[in-house]
Amino acid sequence: MSHDPSNSRTALRICPLCEATCGLVLTIEGGTVTGARGDREDVFSKGFICPKGASLGGLDADPDRLRTPLVRKDGVLTGATWDEAFDTVARAVPDILRDHGPDSVGVVLGNPNVHTVAGALYPPALLAALRTKSLFTASTLDQMPKHVSSGLLFGDPHSIPVPDLDRTDHLLLIGANPLESNGSLCTAPDFPGRLKALRRRGGTLTVVDPRRTRTARLADRHVAVRPGTDALLLAALVHVLFEEKLTDPGPLAPHLEGLDELADALKDFAPEAVAGACDVDAATLRTLARELAAAPTAAVYGRIGSCTVDHGTLASWLVDVLNVLTGNLDRPGGALFPLSATARAPRPAAPGRGFALGRWTSRVSGHPEAKGELPVAALAEEITTPGPGRIRALFVLAANPVLSAPDGDRLDAALADGLDFMVSVDPYLNETSRHADVVLPPPPPAQSAHFDFAFNTLAVRNQVRYTRPAVPLDPDRMDEGEILARLVLAVSGAHGTDPAAVDALVVDGALGKAVADPLSPVHGRDPADLAAALTGRTGAERRLDLMLRLGPYGEGFGADPEGLTLDRLLDRPHGIDLGPLAPRVPEILRTRSGRVELLPVPITDDLPRLRRALRERREPDALVLVGRRHLRSNNSWLHNIEALRGGSNVCTLHIHPEDAARLGLTDGGRATVGSGGGTLTVPVEVTEDIRTGVVSLPHGWGHHRPGTRTAVAAREPGVNVNQLVDGSRLDPLSGTAVLNGIPVTVAPAH
Repeated sequence: MSHDPSNSRTALRICPLCEATCGLVLTIEGGTVTGARGDREDVFSKGFICPKGASLGGLDADPDRLRTPLVRKDGVLTGATWDEAFDTVARAVPDILRDHGPDSVGVVLGNPNVHTVAGALYPPALLAALRTKSLFTASTLDQMPKHVSSGLLFGDPHSIPVPDLDRTDHLLLIGANPLESNGSLCTAPDFPGRLKALRRRGGTLTVVDPRRTRTARLADRHVAVRPGTDALLLAALVHVLFEEKLTDPGPLAPHLEGLDELADALKDFAPEAVAGACDVDAATLRTLARELAAAPTAAVYGRIGSCTVDHGTLASWLVDVLNVLTGNLDRPGGALFPLSATARAPRPAAPGRGFALGRWTSRVSGHPEAKGELPVAALAEEITTPGPGRIRALFVLAANPVLSAPDGDRLDAALADGLDFMVSVDPYLNETSRHADVVLPPPPPAQSAHFDFAFNTLAVRNQVRYTRPAVPLDPDRMDEGEILARLVLAVSGAHGTDPAAVDALVVDGALGKAVADPLSPVHGRDPADLAAALTGRTGAERRLDLMLRLGPYGEGFGADPEGLTLDRLLDRPHGIDLGPLAPRVPEILRTRSGRVELLPVPITDDLPRLRRALRERREPDALVLVGRRHLRSNNSWLHNIEALRGGSNVCTLHIHPEDAARLGLTDGGRATVGSGGGTLTVPVEVTEDIRTGVVSLPHGWGHHRPGTRTAVAAREPGVNVNQLVDGSRLDPLSGTAVLNGIPVTVAPAH
């Protein structure tokens, strides 16, 4: 295909393909994205780009992307008009709600929702319209332990401190591989460059991981911990700090609750007691603790490898306990709380409502909710188990739980035979959406606006950026915000109403609260006058303008003439730098005590389970499984993009040479891997980059099921690693599925 340079133009776009949120410059010919490079003028990413961002044009033009809706007719998904699709939803869902109650309609939210404007703004309105408690999200397959620990410590599950990468002197990473993931719960374009800068300025990088990842190769010290024992290792470091009198919370001390009791709670986790379980010698554990305490500034950062394990919430809690005890929480160079431009403006410090777990439970197994969500591992049983409240209808928004959740075969069967009705909002006919009665495809990234509502709350520098669609919306496509707004209307008895009514309702509600709030800059003013002042081409833009105006940097509808508005942001297409992270305690605390509650009751109640882990005995030749991330992939999203396939982005079983020799496995041969959920046959890759006793398979593969339309992915489908997990093991506090440290059997495939 030839391109006409005379018809070429450029447009800015924030990359939506991972948490780094890099600025891109797209080359566009006609309506086609023909190239993507890093935006050197972007205030945050400064020109950095990874292979995912460079492939945006391929994702945009993927011929397998759906353009128009599909509706099931006589058992077959068939092309339909947008009106037909929403008519179908409006006929089916209200009847199910009326006959079986709100909890009979489930909602599944996938990871891509936090990468789009619509995914951030409209699902709350859909949940409010449905009034359902049957909510399942990707969080219980990933970061929910961090939400829970933050909720218990600080009173707000969204107050997650991030490492101050650009100013720290010492960084301890546990269960994280940001050179492949580009960072997670720590939004940082060019994470590799920031770690290299840490080393150049004389800082120390320590990586705790059973694999010698690309990140571990960059480190001063790599500690090859036994998978699943992260909480034990961290508890040992805390023990050393107390035992050797190395604790010094600094200015945070007056804001701490439970410090004296903490030492006694962790007295059983001396390095000598923990070493055998972690397979890390006691001397190394003591050195790690001493180095943290001695560093001028330091930060501990844990991610998915320490979350998706048996003690994920305890590990997440201990990460912040270490930051507290070394005086590094809420200080420059330590771990700080970002202040997003769309966050609520800072308020005077005061006790809050706190954070509660288990306000309701799942119907079948009684799993407690966390942050309003139930474990996605319980979804299949909630569909197939008879009785009142059984899930009969399901909305799946940008999710592929057949691949991402435990025991995909069971969920696959449940979606096929257990539902009365299903809606998928997805650009592909994938392993999950193939079961839907209605599939609603959002437009490609270049035809969508972008603002990072979620990731700016986790960014290592305060900044704000917004990009409008780089390419006009095709006539046969529908904006994702309109798709979701129409769904809200279809299920709430207002089908056919102008979808702008959904945005107007949200704006009216937000302004009503603001004018009634004595601490708001618009207290006592007329909401109608304020609404009339909002700008923006779409309802989503007007809502963004409202959030910016009332946010911590906003102009407050005239209260600060120099403050932030949508128009001012549009005038700065490469973004606005809002400065480095700064201390925010006690303002961010929402616990009932108004202090950092170091030893909340749910944590205390779970510590006996961690003590029992000290006594667990493992067979010498036993193997456990861990996951693996690839730079050119993001869960199951990008396997259909030709430019991102191959190289290291392949579905192979990593195994150490000693284990391979013992089991009779050869590099390039095949092995069977078995566990509670089933057995898989996979190609073998023998490598010294994984410790003995551990094998690794990547996440997001298994594109072999009939009825999908992802031709590139289907050529090399790989296997679904989550099929090895039966879903019975969950972190009890967060409901997160245990996906790492799973015992497996491995043998040559015949």
